[in-house]
Amino acid sequence: MLITHDARCALDVVVDLVNTAPEDDEASDGLLDVAALADFVRKHNISDVGVLSEFDLSAVRKVRGRFASVFEAADPRAAATLINELVAAAGTTPRLTDHDGYSWHVHYFAPGASVADHLAADCGMALAFFVVAGEQERLRRCEAPDCRHAFVDLSRNRSRRYCDSRTCGNRLHVAAYRARRREAAG
Repeated sequence: MLITHDARCALDVVVDLVNTAPEDDEASDGLLDVAALADFVRKHNISDVGVLSEFDLSAVRKVRGRFASVFEAADPRAAATLINELVAAAGTTPRLTDHDGYSWHVHYFAPGASVADHLAADCGMALAFFVVAGEQERLRRCEAPDCRHAFVDLSRNRSRRYCDSRTCGNRLHVAAYRARRREAAG
C-alpha cells in the first residue's frame, strides 16, 4: 500500500490525537486545556490554525472520540460509517497546495476551517484510504493489557501487536520469561 507523505503525517496526527485521551478515570487528559491543544498543533505543524479557544478544545475532544471509535470498529463497514460522518461534518473541500516548503499535496479541509474540522477532514481521509485499500485491520490498539494506545500497523505482514515494541512489547516478553523461569524453578 502506497502511503503519501501527507497521509503518513495525518496518520501520525490521528494516532497521537487518539492517544491523548485518558485511558481510565485516573489518567490525565493529554488535551487538558487550550495550551495543551496549542502545543499539539505546534508539535504536529498543523497549518492554517488561528487563535485557539475553549470551543476548539471541546470540538477537538469530540473529534478525538470519534477517531477512537474508528480504531475500535469491528469491520470496514463500521469504520467507513464513522469516517464518512467525520469527513462530511467537516465540510471537506479537497485542494492542492504546496505551502511552507512542502511539495504538492492535498488538503481536505476548507480554507478557514476550525482545527477540529481540519483534523476531521485530513485525518479522516487518511483513515479512509486504509478502508478503501482493504487494510482497516491495520488500525489497531496495543495488545498489552495495561495499554490501549492506538497505532497503525505498517509492518509488511500486519503482525505488529504493540504500540511500541521497546516498552509494551519488551515488558510483556520479560514478564513471560520470568514466569517461565519461576515455573521451571518450581
